[in-house]
Amino acid sequence: MVEVEHWNTLRLKIYIGENDSWNGKPLYKAIVEKLREMGMAGATVYRGIYGFGKKSRVHSADIMRLSTDLPVVIEVVDRGHKIEKAICEIKPMIKDGMITVEPVIVVWVGTKEEIKKFEEDAVRDLE
Repeated sequence: MVEVEHWNTLRLKIYIGENDSWNGKPLYKAIVEKLREMGMAGATVYRGIYGFGKKSRVHSADIMRLSTDLPVVIEVVDRGHKIEKAICEIKPMIKDGMITVEPVIVVWVGTKEEIKKFEEDAVRDLE
């Protein structure tokens, strides 16, 4: 295995509610499908078990206080220019939520062939 560091990567986090929707489907699914369609490196959806938003209403997965609208976070890490494009596509889909972006250092482990393809894709993206 070969280890490679890429310094020009960003982490995108999208904070929405579990009940939010887009064109009749759950918003988190619509966003992940859009990210996949855009060729992003990957995306993960996290379901919060406890939290509150700007309205200070507590959402909980407690049995005693079962919420039907738990917080959801979608996380994506990719090269900066791809994250910027993703924000432009996703922002109009979100009625009530928050998007954050932060720089990250990615240490990626893979085969030499995977690394070569990753680097070739990076060069092609910049053209």
